[in-house]
Amino acid sequence: MSLRSIPSSVVALGFVSLFMDVSSEMIHSLLPVFLVSVLGASALSVGFIEGIAEATAAITKIFSGAVSDWMGRRKPLLLLGYGMAALTKPVFPLADTLASVLLARFLDRIGKGVRGAPRDALVAEVTPPELRGAAFGLRQSMDTVGAFAGPALAMLLMVLSGDDFRLVFWIAVIPAFIAVTVILFGVREPNTEPAGEPRRFPIRRGQLRRLSATFWGVVVLASVLTLARFSEAFLLLRAQSVGVEDAYAPLVLIVMNIVYAASAYPLGRLADRLDRRTLLAFGVGLLVLADLVLAAAGSASAVLIGAAVWGLHMGATQGLLAVFVADATPTDLRGTGFGLFNLLTGIALLAASGLAGLLWTVLGPGATFLAGAGFSLIALVGLSIVVPRRGRA
Repeated sequence: MSLRSIPSSVVALGFVSLFMDVSSEMIHSLLPVFLVSVLGASALSVGFIEGIAEATAAITKIFSGAVSDWMGRRKPLLLLGYGMAALTKPVFPLADTLASVLLARFLDRIGKGVRGAPRDALVAEVTPPELRGAAFGLRQSMDTVGAFAGPALAMLLMVLSGDDFRLVFWIAVIPAFIAVTVILFGVREPNTEPAGEPRRFPIRRGQLRRLSATFWGVVVLASVLTLARFSEAFLLLRAQSVGVEDAYAPLVLIVMNIVYAASAYPLGRLADRLDRRTLLAFGVGLLVLADLVLAAAGSASAVLIGAAVWGLHMGATQGLLAVFVADATPTDLRGTGFGLFNLLTGIALLAASGLAGLLWTVLGPGATFLAGAGFSLIALVGLSIVVPRRGRA
């Protein structure tokens, strides 16, 4: 199986994710440091803002996923979500208070929420089941190229501009609009119009009962895992805590995302050939190791090692969890399934980010990452219970 086997719309969605992530990560890789250094925010405030932002995206996903199932169309919601994110990017360089940053993150994440579930459902629909690991891995890998290219560009621009945060935020607007253009001309979706009865809105008791026990088990597992994998803003703060200068803090995300991008597609292909539960257990074990390294880190090099292991964990788990959801949901409920998955893991992320900020403020960075290791071990124990041996619904 080669890259040519992957549907062209999946490749186009990969480029969309790449450009939007360049834009988003140019901003987000600097935002925690901007909040603390320029606006005087605390780590607890950073955790609160990040948690609210990501929870907002997750809540929006349940409705956008359900609406896309109801419509039988994914692309209009992709355009709405990515277009909204592009239009809200200029709010960031204009922000001068914590409230304005929260508003900007809130609006940006609504856009992310609108596009997330329909995009994943579209990837599943255009890809044969035996290629889903590779397809989700490729899209995630291209997304992650943007995730490390964004911080790299942000770091370069910070150095060249003399730490001008707002200039970097303005430049980040450009790739966001390129992403919208790629959707318009590069993404095609299959005709899924119903042959018989008209579609019913899927958020109904009778419809939700069609979701299998395997689906709900994967959701619970992913939620516990999310408690262990709080906002990546804390990786940036960890770098700052060991003396890394503000302009070079994004290097942590660059290292993490290079490893993530390099591993997501090969591990996705591997998931189509091997037992998926074993691969997922390997990925969760890597998160335990990453948290322990970051908890004990006393130097920049130790933080970078921890970030690299964190990135390998992401490559082994993120696309694979999407495959589990796709395999465990009926075709006509796939958007709803991805929406529910993201809603509940988003709620867990809100709790995780708040808890991480509280532990950081009261007990210090080490306690934050040790708590993450503890939740990872709980997820590892539960894995054998909730995921079928062959990783199929």
